[in-house]
Amino acid sequence: MMSDARYTMIYGANGYTGRLIATECVRQGLKPTMAGRNRREIEQLAGELQCPSRVFALDDVGAVARQLEGAKAVLNCAGPFSKTAATMMEACLRAKVHYLDITGEIDVIEAAATLDERAKQEGIAIVPAVGFDVVPSDCLAAMLAEKLPGATTLLLAFGGGASISPGTAKTALESMPGGGRVRIDGEIRRVPPAWKTREIPFRGGPQLAETIPWGDVASAWHSTGIANIEVYAAASPALVRQQRRLLRIAPLLRFSLFRRLAAWYIERTIRGPSAGQRAQGRTEFWGQVSDARGRIAEATLETPEGYALTSLTAVACLRRVLDGAAPNGFSTPSRAFGKELILSIPGVDLRWERLPE
Repeated sequence: MMSDARYTMIYGANGYTGRLIATECVRQGLKPTMAGRNRREIEQLAGELQCPSRVFALDDVGAVARQLEGAKAVLNCAGPFSKTAATMMEACLRAKVHYLDITGEIDVIEAAATLDERAKQEGIAIVPAVGFDVVPSDCLAAMLAEKLPGATTLLLAFGGGASISPGTAKTALESMPGGGRVRIDGEIRRVPPAWKTREIPFRGGPQLAETIPWGDVASAWHSTGIANIEVYAAASPALVRQQRRLLRIAPLLRFSLFRRLAAWYIERTIRGPSAGQRAQGRTEFWGQVSDARGRIAEATLETPEGYALTSLTAVACLRRVLDGAAPNGFSTPSRAFGKELILSIPGVDLRWERLPE
C-alpha cells in the first residue's frame, strides 16, 4: 500500500481547514509536503508537523507544474477555489499529478468535469469536493438513487453547523452576487437567494430550511443522473429574511474594492469553530428522492461536525488515491470511492426513514 516513492502535497495547508487536514494526515502516518504562498505560516506549520514544505503562488501554470514535479497527488485546500482550482488542475494535468480539493463551489465542480477526457489521457484522477462539501450528501444521494432507480427529483438538506472558517466565509462572499442555484430538467439554473423554504424532518426534529447553491447541485447529477436537484440548509425565519435582503447589496460585491474590504473584515473577525465545538458538534443530513409515479425513498444521516468531518473524509479520499483506488478522469467522491465511503468514517450513522413500496 502506498509504495509509490513520489510525495503528496497539501496546498493551502496554513488555512483553517488545511491545518486540520494536515494534522490528520500526520496523525495517520502520512508526511505530506506543506505548501502555500505564505512563507512564514507554511514553514512554521511544516516545522510543527515535521513535514517538508514548499512556498509558491498560483500565478503561473507552468511555474506551478514545475513545483509539482515528483508529486503523486495534490490536495488543494486554498479557497475560494474559484481563484485557485483552475490553475492547480491545469498544473496537475501537465505534471501528471492526481488532483483533489475540498471545494463546495458549483462552478469548480463543473469545470473539473470538463477535464475528464484530458485527465484520462494523462493517467490522473481529478476528484473535487472531498470534504463536508460534498462527501456526506453525495454519498447519501447515491444511496437514495440506488433505492429508487428512475428517480426524477432529489432533495438534500443539512443542519447543525456551528461557526464557519474565514475561507468558507470568503467563498460565500465570492458567490453571493450569483444568488442561488438549483438543477431543473438537468440544467443548473440561477434563482434568488432563499428561493424556496420548507420544513425538513431532521432526525433531531423538524427545522425550517432554505435553498442554497451547494455543491451537490453539480456533483449529485454526476453521481446519480437525477435531473431535478435542490439543496437546503437549516435557517431561522430571520436568517431567511436577511438572505433575501442581501439582494440589495449583492451588486456592490461586483466591485473589487468592496470585496477586498469585506475579505479584510472576515480575516479579522472570523476564526472558525473551536476544538471543543469540533469535538462535540454533530451535523444532520436529510435526503429524499421521488419518481414520476410518486414513489419516495428518504433517509437521514448524522455525522461529526463539518470541519472535523472534512479532515476525516479528505484524508480518507487522499489515501485511496495514493493506493490507486480512484479511476482516472473526473469523479465525484461517491463515484470514485463508492457510495458507502461516508459510512467508513467514524461517528457516521445512516437511517432509512422511508423506502418505496
